[in-house]
Amino acid sequence: MELKNMVTLVSRTGRHLQRYNFHGHRQVVGCIPYRYKGINGKSVVDEDAIEVLVISSQRKGKGMLFPKGGWEKDESIQEAALRETVEEAGVLGDVESELGKWSFKSKNNGNCYEGRMFPLLVKEQLEFWPEKDVRQRKWVSVREARKVCHYWWMKEALELLVSRLTAQGHGVVDAKIESCLSQEGSITRSSKILKVF
Repeated sequence: MELKNMVTLVSRTGRHLQRYNFHGHRQVVGCIPYRYKGINGKSVVDEDAIEVLVISSQRKGKGMLFPKGGWEKDESIQEAALRETVEEAGVLGDVESELGKWSFKSKNNGNCYEGRMFPLLVKEQLEFWPEKDVRQRKWVSVREARKVCHYWWMKEALELLVSRLTAQGHGVVDAKIESCLSQEGSITRSSKILKVF
């Protein structure tokens, strides 16, 4: 077996190398794994030609999501995004340019996070991967992903990806940002322009 095809079957654990932003919010990164179906040399694709890979949450009843997890100090942001995708979804591929950055509050513990998402054009699907026994993975249409994805910020990342891949994006997209900067204990929402290309 070639070294490039060897994948550790153990996920990273612990928070001792975890990155936090200047507000003290944990930084998480992830990928939207995607592939094309039925394209015969077209330069412009439509949404129906794209499939994305969703995974189940480790907590029962929490729906489907895209792979994501903590960005650690000993890795680049792209390395972290790929590592999390291999650990949780068992796929390898090309990490493409960042889709955006979101601030969000966890519904489980009330903590604030900074999340960044990247597209990952899948080149290889592994038979064995670290979280195979605790997660299910499923290729779905973009339409289905919109229905089953549990997190609003991941749905927004999906829309940015679709816009980019279908050549409808024109440079910027107005996106909702849930701010974790509290003003007298309340959570505020604001709008921010995120670069698509």
